[in-house]
Amino acid sequence: MSDGRFPRWVFGTGTEPDPRFTLANERTFLAWTRTALALIAGGVALDAIDVPLPPPLKLTAVIILLALGLLLPLTAWTGWARSERAMRRGRPLPASLPTLLVASGVVAVAALILIGIAVR
Repeated sequence: MSDGRFPRWVFGTGTEPDPRFTLANERTFLAWTRTALALIAGGVALDAIDVPLPPPLKLTAVIILLALGLLLPLTAWTGWARSERAMRRGRPLPASLPTLLVASGVVAVAALILIGIAVR
């Protein structure tokens, strides 16, 4: 183990897990990061194209998508760190933090769009 690895509070605990598990954990983090980029792109696209929604609903949906895109990498990194520590300590993996965040945000945006379509 290299003492220079960051963050120390993750890598400085327990024993080194099987590299396949660590790499799978990193791939999961990267998948959440790709999802964040998609949410940001969706927010930009919703703002850029002429969607027949009332402006307040459209703006709210755009803000939700952009906020999710901003928060998701942070929660994904926290989830990566929690999972890595659990593996190093031989404990069960923690629940996924980003899942509820993304699901709630997507449901909220879909509801806003449906309400907006019904109102017009």
